[in-house]
Amino acid sequence: MQAMVYHNYGPPEVLHMAEVAKPTPKDDEVLIKIHAVALNAADAHLLTADIFLVRFMGMGVFKPKNAVLGADVAGVIEAVGRSVTTLKPGDAVFGDLASYGWGGLAEYTCAPATALAPLPTNLTFEEAAAVPLAGMTALQALRKGDCQPGQQVLINGASGGVGTFLVQIAKALGAEVTAVCSTRNVDQARALGADHVIDYTKADFSRSGQQYDLILAANGNRRLADYRRALRPNGKYVMVGGTWAQMRQALTQGWLVGLTSQQKVLSFTAKANQQDLHALKELIEAGKLKPVIDRCYPLAETAAAMRYLLEGHARGKVVISVNGAAA
Repeated sequence: MQAMVYHNYGPPEVLHMAEVAKPTPKDDEVLIKIHAVALNAADAHLLTADIFLVRFMGMGVFKPKNAVLGADVAGVIEAVGRSVTTLKPGDAVFGDLASYGWGGLAEYTCAPATALAPLPTNLTFEEAAAVPLAGMTALQALRKGDCQPGQQVLINGASGGVGTFLVQIAKALGAEVTAVCSTRNVDQARALGADHVIDYTKADFSRSGQQYDLILAANGNRRLADYRRALRPNGKYVMVGGTWAQMRQALTQGWLVGLTSQQKVLSFTAKANQQDLHALKELIEAGKLKPVIDRCYPLAETAAAMRYLLEGHARGKVVISVNGAAA
């Protein structure tokens, strides 16, 4: 089968198409014919090892442990292992394989049945592939911040892969949502349901005087002090993603904030699980959640897709169409 592989850390150009052996599912696994894969920041980190800790987290110190990237997948079950009873050949599924060896940037891959859920009935394969990691990250971030109906919630970075899910899920939870994004994404944020939109090129949310019960930061361009200024005295700040500098600041200063005020600085690591996949599926089928896709590339153009992702201006998700034509 064909797969997009890499054997050394580096820029997108280290990715190349190769013929590799078609995998065989273990007893608790299924073989998936991949139709679409979404790229995430995690793929970029593993490709470039730009967060050096990646090399010491079981991903390979000198070269990548897993030659095939791609965790967010959507496809059709082709075969099942002997102990699998919940899925059968022909079932359309989606899921996050980050905890199971990645491998989505290929025509076929294997994964435990527990990593997958039935494809939402109202999504294409490309749309479904855009959901798992970003959708679960957003859902778990809002859960971490204990998002409640009627709360004032600000989302900085509302136009990215995770941010577009944060806006919609926060609205589904009953919050009053303020989205922060650039001028070109203002209309998109409103279309996703944001009650208020701040164009950061024209206004600074941290200097407006408005304070929020919950702030979620899905990017890395502001200091912790800026977020705290916009938080209510008992408000919560959740770092959803960002630069290594922002992560370090939250980890080193967050505990001090808790000691000296009632504000809380929280960070977390999203964990894929089947229960949250089903929760996202229910929101999607209820019409409360819709993935946003910026661009779709064929498998052979994965390097170009990764270059675009690394530019940091994607509006929603970047998706790879594997067994099918890119939109």
